[in-house]
Amino acid sequence: MPRSSPAVRSAWLGVASALLVLTGCARQPPPHRAYVTNERDGTITVIDTETDRVVSSIEVGGRPRGIRLSPDGRRLYVARSTPMGQPYDPAVNHLVAVDVARGRVVAEYVAGTDPEQLAVSTDGRRLYTSNEDAGTATVFDLASGQPTATLVVGIEPEGVTASPDGRWVYVTAETSNTVTVIDARADTVAATFLVGARPRDTAFSPDSRWAYVSAEIGRTLSVVDTRTHTVVATVPLVAEGNVKPVGVVVSPDGRRVYVALGRANAVAVIDAERRVMTGTIPVGNRVWGLGLTPDGRKLYAANGLSNDVSVIDTRAGRVTTTIPAGDGPWGVAIAP
Repeated sequence: MPRSSPAVRSAWLGVASALLVLTGCARQPPPHRAYVTNERDGTITVIDTETDRVVSSIEVGGRPRGIRLSPDGRRLYVARSTPMGQPYDPAVNHLVAVDVARGRVVAEYVAGTDPEQLAVSTDGRRLYTSNEDAGTATVFDLASGQPTATLVVGIEPEGVTASPDGRWVYVTAETSNTVTVIDARADTVAATFLVGARPRDTAFSPDSRWAYVSAEIGRTLSVVDTRTHTVVATVPLVAEGNVKPVGVVVSPDGRRVYVALGRANAVAVIDAERRVMTGTIPVGNRVWGLGLTPDGRKLYAANGLSNDVSVIDTRAGRVTTTIPAGDGPWGVAIAP
């Protein structure tokens, strides 16, 4: 058999080395991460969800609140506004993209005034944000980084959530007590409907059949039929203390809904089938954003006044550890 040339041998060595690297990566996948925005110090706390330890902190500046991951987990998108108590600064009121691997801001998107929350389309091509002071939502094309639509979405819009099937984006407006439905195929307003007083956040069931909307002043959770965009049930959220429902997440099997109760310092647990609240789990002070691990076994709760994150074992229904965060933990995003 003739000997191969040096160039061919070099090529084969390169392929073999690449295969070894890929095989090694497959054997040792990176651990899951939870990303928590800290609205008072302009940072993101990065937590290893396997060890429940802080592994790094990312500087983003301004007042970061809403946070989402791209579908491939490579980029974080953060809604950033002017810090509390400071004069309005248009340059700060942008969305920022963070390269997860490098841990730094790599892009900015100019939105409307006071962006608070945002959502990424399921195909990773578009970014939606609420502009609270402007009463609008902006749609960005992520390939070009340019806005493609600005939509009127109620008075003081805040929460922005995309349905898992990619069909709808729900925007909650706290002063008009409405949810605006954006048709994600056309990026137009498809419907608007009333919910409880001061709606703050929305979560969809895994099959996108139902949406759950928290009402901070109404102290309720609205159950919405996404086929008709109508409220079909209202769940009272009752607990000791000053109940102020905000963040909402749904378990991967769709059977449970978790709601952050704000200054009541607890997370409510709702049976999604029976549409009743079954209990509460005590956490830190002023719980706000929530995030579930992909297997649904751990729930991370951002506590804005105690400056920490409570880790809840969802099977046991209790906090197993508390993790120090930055100043003013607000939103949570968890990598797939």
